[in-house]
Amino acid sequence: MARVKGGPKGHLRHKKVLKMNQGYFGSRHRLFKRANEAMLKSLWYSFRDRRARKRDLRKLWIARINAAARLNGLTYSRLVHGMKVAGITLNRKVLSNLAIRDPQAFTAVVEKAKAA
Repeated sequence: MARVKGGPKGHLRHKKVLKMNQGYFGSRHRLFKRANEAMLKSLWYSFRDRRARKRDLRKLWIARINAAARLNGLTYSRLVHGMKVAGITLNRKVLSNLAIRDPQAFTAVVEKAKAA
């Protein structure tokens, strides 16, 4: 069977991969094979970590809400339950921002949750 070479298309593909890897260390930005491995790995990491970031941020918001709720004499779970009973629909991101930037508003939400 005859050998098939990449030709112009292969050269363009190699250039594209090497261009994506500018700034990488050592052979990871010089040699196509190493650069391709590094590129595939980095794309996989970015795909995975876009999902992990959502989990990490949710954990951070919950930790902040819990800390602020405890300052107001309530635990996180009791606060969330009280908010549900009181009909207060604020997501964790907004609650976390309230706890940091506007403690008085957060305290008002906690008081409503306690009353419910």
